[in-house]
Amino acid sequence: MKIKTVFLLLAFVLPLLAHAQERNWTLTGYVKDLFMYYHPKQLTGFNIGDQYTNTLHNRLNFEWEAMDQLTVVIENRNRLISGNMVRNFPAYHSTIETDAGYFDLSAIPFDGDSWFLHYMIDRAYLDWTSGNWQVRIGRQRVNWGVNLVWNPNDVFNTFSYFDFDYEERPGTDAVRIQYYTGATSSAELVYKLGNNPDEMAMAGLYRFSHWNYDIQFMGGWDGPDFVAGFGWAGDIKGAGFRGEFSQFIPRQADSDSKSATVASVSADYTFPSSLYIHFSALFNSLGGKGLIDLNPVLSNNLSAKSLSYGKYELFGQCSYQITPLLNGNISVIGNPADGSMYLGPSASYSLQTNIELMLSGQFFLGNENSEYGAIGQLLFARLKWSF
Repeated sequence: MKIKTVFLLLAFVLPLLAHAQERNWTLTGYVKDLFMYYHPKQLTGFNIGDQYTNTLHNRLNFEWEAMDQLTVVIENRNRLISGNMVRNFPAYHSTIETDAGYFDLSAIPFDGDSWFLHYMIDRAYLDWTSGNWQVRIGRQRVNWGVNLVWNPNDVFNTFSYFDFDYEERPGTDAVRIQYYTGATSSAELVYKLGNNPDEMAMAGLYRFSHWNYDIQFMGGWDGPDFVAGFGWAGDIKGAGFRGEFSQFIPRQADSDSKSATVASVSADYTFPSSLYIHFSALFNSLGGKGLIDLNPVLSNNLSAKSLSYGKYELFGQCSYQITPLLNGNISVIGNPADGSMYLGPSASYSLQTNIELMLSGQFFLGNENSEYGAIGQLLFARLKWSF
C-alpha cells in the first residue's frame, strides 16, 4: 500500500514540477465507454443467464523530459465497471484487480453491489540515454515479439489477442539495458523482478538486419525454465513474412515444469484497393485436443510457453477500408484437432478526428469439451475519444 501511495503521489506531483521548472512534458490519453453483452455457453450441469458490463475507461499518459538524457514516464488506467456480471460474480473484482508485477500498483478503492472503480499504474519508469546506450528502470513494456497474434519470443509481456480493449498491453517491473551497435542492430539485457526465482526472469536479445530481413536471437532464464529462441521479419514479393521460435527447458530436473517447443509463423499483404489479409499458425508442443482447465483466452496466466491449449492453431484475418471513415474487419482462429473456433467480426467508424465508434463480436464455437466451445458469445460497442 505504501508503494501504491508513492506512485499515486508522483502521478499528480510530477506534472506540477515539470511545469514549475519549465521542462518539456506532455499529457495525453483517452476516455472510452465499452458495453459488453455476454451469452455464456450452456454447459451440462452448469447453466447461467446472460451477463453484461459497462466500462467507463480513462487513460492518462504523462511524459516528462526532466533532462536532456532523462525522461520520466507514468501511465495509468482508471475504470468504472458496472453491470449484473459484477453483482452475480463477486470474484470478478479480484480478477480485475490482479497485478502480475513485482509491485502491486492495482487497487479497487470504491465498490458497490454491482459496480467498482479500478485504477492501475501500468507504466512507471525512468529512461536514460547516452550515446549508444539506453537504460530503462521501472514498469515498462518489453516487446520482443515480431508476429501480430502469437509471440513465443515475448517472454516478458505475453498478451491475449482477445483482449482487444487493452491496446497498450501489460507492463513488467524490470531493468532494461540496450546498446545500439549500428543503425539496424542492437543488443539488450532485461532483468525482471520477482518474489522468487520462478517469478523472475533474465534474458538477452540481439537484433540485426541481413538479406533485407530483421533477425533476432534471444535466450536466458524465464521463471522455472531456460529459454532460447529466434525470430525474423521481412517480406516476400511485397507480402510480410514473420516467424518466431522458442524452446523452453526446465532449470531443475525435479521441477514441475516441462520442456516445450513453441513456434509461430505469419504472412500478411495489403492490396492496392486497401484490402488487407493476414494468416498465421501456431505450434505448441504442450497443447492438447480438449479443454483442460480455464481457457487461456480468459486467463491472467498466459505465458510465451502456453499461448494456447491446442497443439495447433490457425488464424486468418481480412480487413477493408470501406470508406475513408469506415473500416470492416473479420478474424478467425481455429483448432483443427477438436474443430472448435473463434469468429471475430468488427467495424469501426471515425465520427471525428479523435472520436471513434466500434462494434464487434467474439463468437466461440464448438463442442463444450473443446478449446473454444465452452465459452459462449460476446457483443461489444465502444465509443472512444482521444486527446
